[in-house]
Amino acid sequence: MSLITQIDQDIKLAMLAKQAERLAGLRAIKSALLLAKTEKGAAEEITQDAEIKVLQRLVKQRKESADIYKTQGRDDLYQIEIGEIAIIEPYLPQQMTRFEVEGFVQELIGRIGATSMQDMGRVMGLANKELAGQADGKTISEVVKQLLG
Repeated sequence: MSLITQIDQDIKLAMLAKQAERLAGLRAIKSALLLAKTEKGAAEEITQDAEIKVLQRLVKQRKESADIYKTQGRDDLYQIEIGEIAIIEPYLPQQMTRFEVEGFVQELIGRIGATSMQDMGRVMGLANKELAGQADGKTISEVVKQLLG
């Protein structure tokens, strides 16, 4: 079953259960997916990788907004953003822990023979490609810097 079909079903269930917060989060997901589907140059159906990237972007936007709201003392808006993150994340693949990312990057560095920060671009490129959807770029970057630095 495609992600849009799953979201449509979950929207119907949220409407029946009168879950306003969940409904808003699901509608945001559907809107972003439909927008990605209609972008210039997009294929008729978006791929699973593209769906994951859309969901990751939504989570990242909400985390950034939540951080801003937290620093400004707007706990009401902070809670809304955190709630939407909790609605979006279950549709993403299981995220790797920092420890798992460290192990993977360590193995990758050994495999390609990286020795210094000059090799960071190569390591980041391969790590982002191989860990797509399983770890966010910020965590990967921090681990690569730590291990190469």
